[in-house]
Amino acid sequence: MESDSRSRVSTASRRLFLRLGAVAPAALASGILGESFFAASARAASHPRGPFPKDAVIIDANENPLGPCAVAREAIAEITGDSGRYSFWLTEDLGKRFAGQHGLKPEFVRAFPGSGEPLHFSVLAFTSTSRSYVTADPGYEAGIHAAKISGARVVQTPLSSSYAHDVKAMLGAAPDAGLFYVCTPNNPTGTLTPHADIEYLVEHKPKGSMVLVDEAYIHFSDATTALDLVQADKDVIVLRTFSKIYGMAGLRCGLAIGRPDLLAKISSFSGWNSLPVTAVAAALTSLDDTTVVPERKRINAAVRSETFAWLDRNGYSYVPSVSNCFMLDTKRPAKEVIEAMAARNVFIGRAWPAWPTHVRITVGTKPEMEKFQAAFQEVMQSKPAHNAIAPTRGLWTNLDGRRVATI
Repeated sequence: MESDSRSRVSTASRRLFLRLGAVAPAALASGILGESFFAASARAASHPRGPFPKDAVIIDANENPLGPCAVAREAIAEITGDSGRYSFWLTEDLGKRFAGQHGLKPEFVRAFPGSGEPLHFSVLAFTSTSRSYVTADPGYEAGIHAAKISGARVVQTPLSSSYAHDVKAMLGAAPDAGLFYVCTPNNPTGTLTPHADIEYLVEHKPKGSMVLVDEAYIHFSDATTALDLVQADKDVIVLRTFSKIYGMAGLRCGLAIGRPDLLAKISSFSGWNSLPVTAVAAALTSLDDTTVVPERKRINAAVRSETFAWLDRNGYSYVPSVSNCFMLDTKRPAKEVIEAMAARNVFIGRAWPAWPTHVRITVGTKPEMEKFQAAFQEVMQSKPAHNAIAPTRGLWTNLDGRRVATI
C-alpha cells in the first residue's frame, strides 16, 4: 500500500515536471515567480497540474472566487473583437485613470501584467551583492527568488507580536539594505503593518535604499495606503494589482506607483509593451465602478467573520486577519493536513518554514467555507498519520538557496 502511494506520487511529480520543464528553467533564470507558481508547486504531490476534480473547493492561491465584476465582463466581451490591435493607448489610459483618482501625476504610475513583475524588477534594480533584500518571515516569497538573481543577501525578520512587519528589527538587521519589502496586509497572515511603522522605516532606512510597499490586499481592509508617501516624493514604490478584490488573477493587470526616476529604474529591466486589451478594459471599468470594492470587501469580511466564529467555537487556533487569507494552526505537520484535505476535495494553501504547523487558507464563498469546515473537522478528529505514509518529495526543493526542480 505504502509502495503504491509512493509510486503514484512519483509518477505524478514526473508528469508535472515534464509539463513545467520548458517553463521552470526560464522562471528560475529570470526570477519572475508568482503566486500561481507557488500554489501549483505546493500542490504538486496531492494534485498534479491540470483541471481540479469536479466540485473541488479551491482555497489555496488567494484567488477571488467571484471573478471579474459584471461591468468588467461586459467590457471584456465588447473589446474582444478588437483584440487584433495592440491598442497601446489603453495601457496609458489605465495609468492616467488611476493617477487621476488618487491625486497623482500620470508619470507616477506604470501598468504591468500583474504586480509580480514590478516586484521582481524592483529587487533587481535596488539590490545587489552589496545591498541586501529585507523582508518579513513569514512573508511572500517572490522577492526572495529575485534576490538570488541579483546576488543579494536575503534578510528575513520575524513578524512582531501583533503580526506586523517589525520595522525596527528590519532596520537593525540590514544596515546594508538596498530594498525593504513590506506587504500589508501581509501574505500569508492577512495582518497589517501600521502606516506609522512604514513612515518610520522610510525615515530611518539607510541612504540610497528603497521601500517597496505591496498593497495587493489593501482593498479588503481599512488600512491607510502608502500612496501619500509617493505623493511626498519619498523613496517608496507602491504595488497594486487587479488580481485580488477585482477578481482578475487570470487576466494579469497591475500597477507600480512611484517617482518617475524610480519607475525608470525598474523599467530598465522590463522594457515596455502594451498589456492585453481585455485585461486593461476590465481594469478601467472596474476602477470606474465605485460599488465593486465596498461590496466585495463586505462579502469577504462576512464570510471571514463566520469562518473565524466557527473556528473559535471548535477551539481551533488561527491568526486574525483583515484580508482574504489567514493562517490556521493545525497543531500537527502542515503537509499532512494539506494532503488529507486534498483527499477530501478541498485544496488549502501551503505552509511556511517559519511556521511548520500553520497552513494558509484563502477565504472562499460561503458554501466553499462550509465545505472547508466539514472537511477540516473530519481531518482534525482523525488520528494523525505521521508515519502512516512516508513523506513525499514535491516538484521543488531548495539547493543553495535556490528552488530547483526534482523528479
